Amino acid sequence: MQRIPMAKISNIRGPARLLVVDDDPMTADFLRTVGEREGYAIVSVTDGREAYRMLKSNADFVAAVFSMPMPNLNGVDLVRYMKTEKRLMRIPVVIVAGDHGSKLITDSFSAGALAFLPKPFTTDKLARTIRLAIGSQAVRKQVEKVRKLAA
Repeated sequence: MQRIPMAKISNIRGPARLLVVDDDPMTADFLRTVGEREGYAIVSVTDGREAYRMLKSNADFVAAVFSMPMPNLNGVDLVRYMKTEKRLMRIPVVIVAGDHGSKLITDSFSAGALAFLPKPFTTDKLARTIRLAIGSQAVRKQVEKVRKLAA
């Protein structure tokens, strides 16, 4: 059975867009490479303020991967902002961090992140986590459709 990349399913017009935010060039390059391998169009920025501006101007992303910490605006604060905006709250967020402290993990999930991935991680683990985040969002959309039809 051939696996069809989620990127092709989610957006028939072209590759689905994935927002990657990381100020470390090596990690950002790794995230971009994995995302592109999975078939996503990667939009990469280097700090939280840039990501904030990007999200305000264009919310057409199937998911976002935020590094912790980030310059100017950290990932948890960015997720909190996203969860206050109707057009952004649908975007699943994966937080990646070298700090595995329980406070950061708790804060990430409390803010609304869907997944937390500790560094270092493998290519396969990152790809699976992104697919999980996007798949989870697709399930939520289907549930909302059913609820609207039932109402």
